[in-house]
Amino acid sequence: MSSSEPTFAELLARCSRSAVHLEMRDEYGVSDESEGFSTWLRTGKRDTDPTSESWAPWVELISRAVARGVVVRRARIISEPVTDYIRYEHGGTVVNVTAGEQVRWLPRRRASDIALPGNDFWLFDDRLIRWNHFTGDGAWAGQEIMESPAATKLCADAFEAVWARAIPHDQYEIH
Repeated sequence: MSSSEPTFAELLARCSRSAVHLEMRDEYGVSDESEGFSTWLRTGKRDTDPTSESWAPWVELISRAVARGVVVRRARIISEPVTDYIRYEHGGTVVNVTAGEQVRWLPRRRASDIALPGNDFWLFDDRLIRWNHFTGDGAWAGQEIMESPAATKLCADAFEAVWARAIPHDQYEIH
C-alpha cells in the first residue's frame, strides 16, 4: 500500500451513510488470525470477547461508525459443507454483530446467477471501493482503491443481490 492510499480506518471515518463488505472466499490465511485459528483448531475455543486485545480496535472502529449513523453490513458467500475456517469465522461473528455490523451468509449454490466482482471488497457510500486482494492460499496481498462508476455499480448491485438472498447471522446454522 502506498503512503498516499488511505487506511481502512480513514476510509470508514470519511464514510457518512453506508459501508458494505462482501467476502467470497472459503479460506483466508491472513497472518493476524493464524494464532487464533490454530488455537481454535486445537481446542475449539474462540475469542469472542469484544474487549480483548484482538477485537477491541475493530469493535471501537465499527461502533464509532455506527454511532455516526453509518450502516455497516457484511455478506459472506460460502460453500457448503463449510470449511473449518468458515466455522471459525462463524463462531467469532457474534463480535461483529456486537460492534454494530449486520451480517448475513449466502450458500454459494444460491449465488450462481448473481454477477459478482472478482475480488472481495468494501464499498463506502456507494462511491468508493476498497478491493481486498489475497493470494491463492488466502494470505493478504494488499488493497486497491477505486472510484469507477461502473465498478461501484457492479459492487452495489452484487452486494444488494447477495444481501436479499442471504441468511441473517442469527438464523444461519453451520452444518
